[in-house]
Amino acid sequence: MDKFIELGQDMAALWLQYWDRYLVGIRSTLILAVVATLIGCVIGLVCGILNTIPYSKNDSLPKRFVLKLIRVIVRIYVEVFRGTPMVLQAVFIYYGLPYFTNQQIMFRGNSGLWLAAIIVVSINTGAYMAESVRGGIISIDPGQTEGAKAIGMTHVQTMTSVILPQAFRNILPQIGNNFIINIKDTSVMFIIGFIEFFGQHRNIVGNNNMYFQSAAIEMIGYLTMTLIASFLLRRLEKWLDGNSSYELVQDDALTLSAGTYTHPGKGTPFDERSPEGALTQEQRERKHQELKHGRSRGER
Repeated sequence: MDKFIELGQDMAALWLQYWDRYLVGIRSTLILAVVATLIGCVIGLVCGILNTIPYSKNDSLPKRFVLKLIRVIVRIYVEVFRGTPMVLQAVFIYYGLPYFTNQQIMFRGNSGLWLAAIIVVSINTGAYMAESVRGGIISIDPGQTEGAKAIGMTHVQTMTSVILPQAFRNILPQIGNNFIINIKDTSVMFIIGFIEFFGQHRNIVGNNNMYFQSAAIEMIGYLTMTLIASFLLRRLEKWLDGNSSYELVQDDALTLSAGTYTHPGKGTPFDERSPEGALTQEQRERKHQELKHGRSRGER
């Protein structure tokens, strides 16, 4: 117990001395995570749509060649950036671009560090989101695409008006998951000198050697950010789902329009011709339960 008390006292002393630097690191982490996630979602959306453009043997050879080439390029991009660590991607982009361009492309100054960090996290997020978007698109019932084409909608209209709105709801949890991952994975940007929350921790412990105490503050900070992000994303999902307090329509619209609907407690407008007008009370109650809980159209 004494160790926990001592740890709390050391953490409090560190926070009181360096709270402003910790907060600057938190701000940098959140900005980088939000911006990179948004850009990554755009990259993933474009790749996912391009990867699901349909083609058939009846299409022209150039169209089939271009679409197949696009799918190959998207697949290579996804596999490379999903299959390698982000820390190495940061090294290759920050140090590799100047190397291969004879120092023509370099990330200079603080703005250069921000640009490099955003590029690295964005393209890494885009690789994961590309597969999420593709999965969200193909999860939609193909009958909806066929129905849209039947009423004369183009592929672009079908995607923007029918498929993507539904796919977005399906992939929203994955978007939130990538955002939470980005909050944590921005810590690897220290490899190129970008100072975010974890970078501030490294600088602070270099002055006082209280590594574990500062790491405990870091853990609490990251946990707080991810918990708040999870809460906000769940609220967004609930808002998109809409109000759940509704009653399903159990009456057949065709029966109502034909004038042959039998109210559970009343006869039809054609009681003198319809045997349903002579239903017993028990039969009416059973019919009421069937209407309340629903029946198949064939039984009706």
